[in-house]
Amino acid sequence: MDVFLQYGVGLIGPGDAGPWKPGRDDDEFGGSFVRRFASEVQIGDVFLLRTGVSTLRAVGIVASDYLYLEQFDDVNGWDLQHGRRVRWYPLPEAYTFRDLVFGANPPRLSRVLNPEVLDYTERFLNSPPTDWQRAPLPKLPPEEPPLEDIPPDLPGLADLIGTARDLVPLLLDRQAFGEHPSEDELIAHFVVPFLRALGWPPECIAVEWQHIDVAVFRKLPRTPENCHFLIEAKRLGAGVEGALEQAKGYLETLGISRDIVVTDGIRYRMYSSERGFEPVAYANLVRLKPSALGLFKRLRRP
Repeated sequence: MDVFLQYGVGLIGPGDAGPWKPGRDDDEFGGSFVRRFASEVQIGDVFLLRTGVSTLRAVGIVASDYLYLEQFDDVNGWDLQHGRRVRWYPLPEAYTFRDLVFGANPPRLSRVLNPEVLDYTERFLNSPPTDWQRAPLPKLPPEEPPLEDIPPDLPGLADLIGTARDLVPLLLDRQAFGEHPSEDELIAHFVVPFLRALGWPPECIAVEWQHIDVAVFRKLPRTPENCHFLIEAKRLGAGVEGALEQAKGYLETLGISRDIVVTDGIRYRMYSSERGFEPVAYANLVRLKPSALGLFKRLRRP
């Protein structure tokens, strides 16, 4: 959501199949959503940015034709290159409707016909302030190129990245692989090898310590005081951001404040305890960008 508001965009995926063009099959894009987003939406249409089944966070007006934006190939791990420019107005406070107005299982993109939502939106658009509806659009971010070279002093990291790039397409293919791997598998096959590649010895890596998926210690013994940072893992592709609050709860129980990393084994996002748990670094092992070097630097053993 923050990306949408910051850059004045509406995005949808999957985008890795390339730009949508008339004649391309819906199956290439996991259904009809991309086609409808690209061909049916019109400039001046209203977008509603929702969370859950009844909460509205922002109202927007579509300001461009369909665009294919390579710079959004990894938005928190999602390939969302299909875009529209949108003038958004974030609500001062999230607005929650009384009923499940967006449906019990809302799709990625849908036309809203609920009278309560339509009435709220019309009143909102006609109420001051209205200058946002004509305001200049924010600049788009520059496209970040791929990271070509892994730091030579981290040879194990290069091997792990190669393994991730080979395995992830298979792991996500339910027909070829079956059910997605569990969190425990991801920790064993990716998280622990990742920490080892960054210089952490096995005695400093605790799995399922104090109910924490992975705790990394700056020194022994393994006590809360010696904990350097902790990692909360989720299933592959599940969306790692939701794991932050759970990890903060573990810190409160231990009575310490430490940095937190949330991961699905492939994507790693680090939150700084000194900055109120703001996100400070990110890396996707399958889509490495130069900014990933910041995460590697922060997680390496001192």
